[in-house]
Amino acid sequence: MPTPRPEPLVGQLRRLAAGSASVWVLAAAFSSSSMRAAADSGPAEQGSLVKAPGAQLYVERRGGGAALPLVVVNGGPGFDHNYLHASDAWDVLGKNRPVVFYDQRGNGRSPALKPGQTCTLADHIEDLEAVRVHLGAERIDLLGHSWGGYLVMAYAARHPEHVAHLVLCDSAAPKWGETRILFGDVYPETVARKDALGFAEALGDAAAIDANIKEYLSMLFVSGEKRDAFLAHADDYHYDRSINQTLNADRARFDLNPELQKFHFPTLVITGRFDANVAPSTAWKIYRAIPGSRFAVFERSGHLPFYEEPEEFVRVVEDFLGK
Repeated sequence: MPTPRPEPLVGQLRRLAAGSASVWVLAAAFSSSSMRAAADSGPAEQGSLVKAPGAQLYVERRGGGAALPLVVVNGGPGFDHNYLHASDAWDVLGKNRPVVFYDQRGNGRSPALKPGQTCTLADHIEDLEAVRVHLGAERIDLLGHSWGGYLVMAYAARHPEHVAHLVLCDSAAPKWGETRILFGDVYPETVARKDALGFAEALGDAAAIDANIKEYLSMLFVSGEKRDAFLAHADDYHYDRSINQTLNADRARFDLNPELQKFHFPTLVITGRFDANVAPSTAWKIYRAIPGSRFAVFERSGHLPFYEEPEEFVRVVEDFLGK
């Protein structure tokens, strides 16, 4: 597959018509029960199970220091947090503060959902609150990526007193259906190949499922080298399609837009210039809606700026959290 180049993307992104017909946020289009993630994940996992209302959550803490804990909420929904470890940005940020990850209910190292166990947006908000309580911190810094950005906005709306700083990284829109997706405009040939796999994938064809995943991942990056490294140095991590579908249905009921104007804690909105998964215009609208927020564009990144531009990502986030 040809390596994506920034200049052609610039021209295509500027010509895009408004709106999007579908919502794919950090692989909402995946339909397998597991997939591949970057294997260069830094220090070994050292987490534990934490009790939340109606669930147990696997929580991992790295780094240390005197600063407030930074809780990083991964995308999906339906994924564990392993893909975040493709970047060493978190370990650098962890030199000054604890950096905390967790697997959302039913995913990864968190126990699988039991029959009748709920998995709603309200559940996920209270799960995140349980993580905060476990940390023993009255206030935390929060960073949400993709679907995780939506979740931390929802948490902040319900528990603003516990939010010291909020970072939204390539976040879904406050109203899920308004998230603008550019795959069909920027990568029409890749989307066509994905669509052609749909029938075989629905029948459970493992080869089709694997090919679909690779096609999707190829659209997340600007750097061909970074893309290839992410795919070539892959290891298993988990995705649960049923959780994705359950949460997609539940969050369709909500509109967080009216909540954003109530945010009075420092907020940083981040986007990759060439994010085709969540268009930069989505981040811009969030930035404009939150009083006093800051806006940062990563000019050589797609959907994962912490992976494609880790040094600049650390600089921007560290500067923000230090304010």
